Amino acid sequence: MPINQNASPEMDQNPSSSKPDRKTVEKNRRNEMKSLCSKLASLVPPRSHTGTGSLLDQLEVATSYIKKLELNLEKMKQKRNWLMGFNNGGLKPLEIKVNLMGSVVEVILITGINCQFLFRETIRVLQEEDADIANACFSVQENTVSHTIHCKIGGSAPEYGAARIAERLRKFVPLADVDP
Repeated sequence: MPINQNASPEMDQNPSSSKPDRKTVEKNRRNEMKSLCSKLASLVPPRSHTGTGSLLDQLEVATSYIKKLELNLEKMKQKRNWLMGFNNGGLKPLEIKVNLMGSVVEVILITGINCQFLFRETIRVLQEEDADIANACFSVQENTVSHTIHCKIGGSAPEYGAARIAERLRKFVPLADVDP
């Protein structure tokens, strides 16, 4: 398409031309930015203090909120990966059994090889329930560790103590198989 050499600069600002002038483009850009900022502000939970604050304040709040969400997401991913680790990568799912034999309680704990903290937590629960631990042993086969803990529960009703221990261990590991 040939360029008209005789066209004057005033023709570029003619409202009937198909190309909007710079002023209109800038106004449209500002309106779009205002609309987007309003939309962003509506997605962020309301702040604790009253007032809308400046646009800069709103953007800082939104940035802070997004960073907080990213941290929470990362923590949740780590927790999910940890929980999924029981079923993946050769780790055996967690299993806890509580058996009552007279006044003696037997706790059997089966975990993956990298989950030894569960043994410590089980011992802590038994101590908090005033169970006298007689012995504890373990065996390792491939990626599975089996712990057996024998303890004596005092009092006239050891079945209640065993049920309480089983309930606490069930709360400690909700997906575990805990038999009272």
